[in-house]
Amino acid sequence: MNIGWNAKKVLVIGLDSTPPRLLYQDFRDSLPNIRTLIDEGLSLRLRSCHPPITIPAWMVAATGKDPGEMGVYGFRHRKGHSYNDMWITTSDRIHVPKVWDILAEKGKRSIMVGIPPSYPPYQVHGHLVSCFITPDEKKQFTYPAALKKEIEELVGTYIFDVVFRTEDRDRLLEGLHEMTHKNFQVIEYLIREKPWEFLMFVEIGVDRIQHAFWKYFDSAHPKHEPNHKYKDAILNYYRMLDGHIGRLLSLLDEDTSVIIMSDHGAKAMKGAFCINEWLIQEGYLALKSYPDEVKSLEKLKVDWSRTRAWGWGGYHARIFINKKGREPEGIVKEKDYQSLREELIERLCGVKGPSGEVWQTSAHPVEELYPTLRGDYPDLMVYFDNLSWRSAGTVGRKSIYLGENDTGPDDAVHDWDGVFILWDSRGRATTAEGATSLGIAEITPIILRLFGIS
Repeated sequence: MNIGWNAKKVLVIGLDSTPPRLLYQDFRDSLPNIRTLIDEGLSLRLRSCHPPITIPAWMVAATGKDPGEMGVYGFRHRKGHSYNDMWITTSDRIHVPKVWDILAEKGKRSIMVGIPPSYPPYQVHGHLVSCFITPDEKKQFTYPAALKKEIEELVGTYIFDVVFRTEDRDRLLEGLHEMTHKNFQVIEYLIREKPWEFLMFVEIGVDRIQHAFWKYFDSAHPKHEPNHKYKDAILNYYRMLDGHIGRLLSLLDEDTSVIIMSDHGAKAMKGAFCINEWLIQEGYLALKSYPDEVKSLEKLKVDWSRTRAWGWGGYHARIFINKKGREPEGIVKEKDYQSLREELIERLCGVKGPSGEVWQTSAHPVEELYPTLRGDYPDLMVYFDNLSWRSAGTVGRKSIYLGENDTGPDDAVHDWDGVFILWDSRGRATTAEGATSLGIAEITPIILRLFGIS
């Protein structure tokens, strides 16, 4: 990307899960402030990482490193080669330099708000407010620590997230708007009152409203309810965001460059594929007894002496091989490991939908996705029907297809492409040299180039 200027300040507005469809097409004419940035600046599709989920995607953007280099492949990870022990990705699991660390070496001060994962808060050259994984507002959630009191005096109880997998959507809408209003109050305060050259924040509410209300907006959703009272819930939320963004823009000086970006996109969820039910049916996963109620994998009585593979749920499936000499009760010999993976790939990619429809499923050995592998990674990663179907890890329904998510109401899944908008108030030229998209790992180099750092 050819950037024809050096900025004194850079503001990065992170809208978690925003798809190109909404900003560039469906809602464009309803968002005057964002539309101005699109019309006057450069707008592209932003390709997410493998896997396209909030954690690790925001850290890929903030470091320029892929998940393999960071050793972070999602929100949760298997601990070593244990069957049941897990660890959750927190800020202290990110051991590579972030863009604000590089800027600090050049003496530039940064403000970060809500960038996952940023709990527990850590020392930065500037100010930091932690993200949605913060347990509650009673915990220390800022750096420096004194900033917490300033925020509480400004907005009262700070809100990090909402319960979005719920049938009480009226309460959810109220909570989403309250959370987002408070977030922008804090950001406006920090812009005005704290010194900074770089400011980046992530609004997680975008992701939450899409998960909870997509079926009312999208006529192509398999569970679409036309003319529902929530049909404009997502649009109205984006209108509110656009108003807040307009107020932020009014606080900036002319030497500030602005980026709007998302970590991945969103689209309609068609259903969930029960990966462990399939593995049981196909003879890869053996149970000592089938449960009489729906249970998660760690609560099942697994017969590891006869189990060759098991899986985790989520927006994609992570498949683990019960390898001899690696897992505690491994049975798959080294000589059979690769052939088993190839067999699983072939068979999983051949799975069809509940009506016999052909799926666009891809399954990948992890070393195919990441040149460097660190940390606790799976053996395979699987995207069912190009992410349109979630992976459900629970067992007990005696079916491999679900019409909904197995962990609560959910209307949307993630998609590969998010948004990238670059705008400069002076209208200085930027070109993408004919490109229509860029990769999320390119964000850090772009920010550094804006500051004249190569």
